[in-house]
Amino acid sequence: MRDFSRRAVFSALLLLAGFALARTPLAADNSASGKRVALGGHDPVSYFTEGRPEKGSAELTAAFDDVVYWFKNPEHRALFVADPDHFAPQFGAFCAVNVARGKKYEADPEAWTIADGKLYVFGAKEALLAFRQQTASIVKSAAANWPELRKQQ
Repeated sequence: MRDFSRRAVFSALLLLAGFALARTPLAADNSASGKRVALGGHDPVSYFTEGRPEKGSAELTAAFDDVVYWFKNPEHRALFVADPDHFAPQFGAFCAVNVARGKKYEADPEAWTIADGKLYVFGAKEALLAFRQQTASIVKSAAANWPELRKQQ
């Protein structure tokens, strides 16, 4: 009975997250370069240094993997440019749970976690719970799906 309850709760959370995310369109091109601005313009370095998302500036940007990131100060931009693989969110800053399901959904910058030194973002805070319960399988599925999904506009 205990396993059934966990499965039922997990399934219900994924279903709810899917409904919430289905209403969230992919981001429009928001930069002068025509590339997508990730994280709603939040600074990806601040997740690591401040332990929370902080709004960046359109005046301080850097592109990585066809995505534009905004930064709150020149120091954060310099850290990112020196090591974008470390600071950039996984899966192009799309919701990791939905990438694992084979779909691209824009992430909510407030729904995030750092696992194994990498930043993962989610379309809704409910997806974070699912990720915490099944981190390895979600990361594995998302990594398998990402090469094809990243080609999609």
